[in-house]
Amino acid sequence: MTDRVQAYGTPLYYFDGTVLRDRIHDLKQHLPASAELCYAVKANPFLIKEAEPWVERLEVCSPGEARICLDQQVPEQKMVISGVYKDPKFIEELMASHGEIGWYTVESMNQYQLLTGLAKAYKRNLRLLLRLSSGAQFGMEEAEVETILKEQDPSVEICGLQFFSGTQKTSLKKMRRELEKCARLTQAYGLKELEFGTGFPVYYFADESFDEDAYLAEFTSMAEACTDGLTLTLEVGRSIAASCGTYYTSVVDTKHVGNERFAIVDGGIHQIAYYGQFMAMKLPCMRCLPEREEPQEPWNICGSLCTTNDILVKEWPTRPLVPGDVLAFEKAGAYCVSEGIALFLSRDLPAVVLKSAHDAQEHLLRPHMETYALNEGRS
Repeated sequence: MTDRVQAYGTPLYYFDGTVLRDRIHDLKQHLPASAELCYAVKANPFLIKEAEPWVERLEVCSPGEARICLDQQVPEQKMVISGVYKDPKFIEELMASHGEIGWYTVESMNQYQLLTGLAKAYKRNLRLLLRLSSGAQFGMEEAEVETILKEQDPSVEICGLQFFSGTQKTSLKKMRRELEKCARLTQAYGLKELEFGTGFPVYYFADESFDEDAYLAEFTSMAEACTDGLTLTLEVGRSIAASCGTYYTSVVDTKHVGNERFAIVDGGIHQIAYYGQFMAMKLPCMRCLPEREEPQEPWNICGSLCTTNDILVKEWPTRPLVPGDVLAFEKAGAYCVSEGIALFLSRDLPAVVLKSAHDAQEHLLRPHMETYALNEGRS
């Protein structure tokens, strides 16, 4: 049994800062030399302080993420305040108390009016990125961007455009069209910056093959061809964070139902959701601890939620499982800690541990926590 499981128990998220640092450095080596990286905080807010020294920007999409960044003493100049909804009260709070915020995105005419009005009221010289829509609810149409540029308020500085291509993007052909269009518009509008959300794919399953070096080389070639003269910032979340995390959950019960073997674990789909719609349909990269050389047999791994949907893996070939065994799910650094249905059935929240690359020490960022206290709020 690993020392970390003995020390912190399960369920447990364990993030390795050295893996995170090396991943960021590796991406930079494979991407355009002039490109900057923006870490999407929503991928994993527990990595903010660890990632910040190695990226140029951090994308913040909610008041909660902004407060975490400020509490972690992230330099305000590196923060991009984004989000399809910008709460006016909180934006005013930022404007009043934090005048050095790096950039604000503009996702609608209403947001533009909000930001220009507050800039005048608080005498702030805001730097804005106008977000182009990809056809979804995020961003604005070209006509609205052009209207803003024609009637630009002198109280703000419009630096460039922002565009989000999507997530898990395997088609470079489509991304090329989007990137070329965004670069062309940025230059035509006389702007200097393009922040582009790439949605680089992460492959989670044991039977998948992906030549990432070739993929990034092709992306770099097309980016260099169309963004010359622009400051190109690549907004990346999943691709930065995924590889640095492991999720540990313990087998608490085993049973046979007909010809099927079932192992119940103390975690579940509310905590390890990063496989998306493929959960239980493919075999993830995972290990059983302690490791023993024994004949393998198929096991169904189910979580502790009282729903038939709580199936993590079907027919996973492994040694015979017994209560006390620990299953380690790899590539759990992005989204599973922030995207799962954590409050469903009020199970306790897992502990979160980070082994920092800065001091080589393990830090307990969050102990196991109850999601609901029965007597809370009662006199």
